[in-house]
Amino acid sequence: MELNGKLAEAFNDQVTLELQASVVYRQLAIEMDAIDLPGIAGWFRAQAEEEVVHANKFISHMQDRGAHPKIGPLAAPAVTAETVLQAFEAALAHEKKVSEAIRELYRLAQNDGDIDSIPLLTWFIDEQLEEEATVGEIIGRVRLVNDDGPGLLRLDDQLGSRTASEDA
Repeated sequence: MELNGKLAEAFNDQVTLELQASVVYRQLAIEMDAIDLPGIAGWFRAQAEEEVVHANKFISHMQDRGAHPKIGPLAAPAVTAETVLQAFEAALAHEKKVSEAIRELYRLAQNDGDIDSIPLLTWFIDEQLEEEATVGEIIGRVRLVNDDGPGLLRLDDQLGSRTASEDA
């Protein structure tokens, strides 16, 4: 079934949103590098790469269905963070925005009877649940250590061990 019309436009919007998420995470990595937390910065860089993988999943789905993906304008991220907590709170807010956009895509696909999009969107719903839970857990850990230097350095070391996943 060819993907076109309103649903194709919504998929294009999602591609742009996923790439915007990558830019947000890149900026958060810069913010963490600025306060000398290279491990946390690395975690955000890996997350940025994962968002590009997500955009590519949507692009591939569109191309497989005869649609022509188009990336919309990417605004500079309006995100800054002076603390680790602020960085992860910004990340969680953006993940929630992405989650709702995917839910809306799912609703639109259901309303259009587009069963070919449902497996992809179901995968993304599961992925977003995981993303929000992971960032939420990190926020909990950041709150536990508060501004404790050794605690932040341990968290920096732990989060720095993350690598980007090509199939995420």
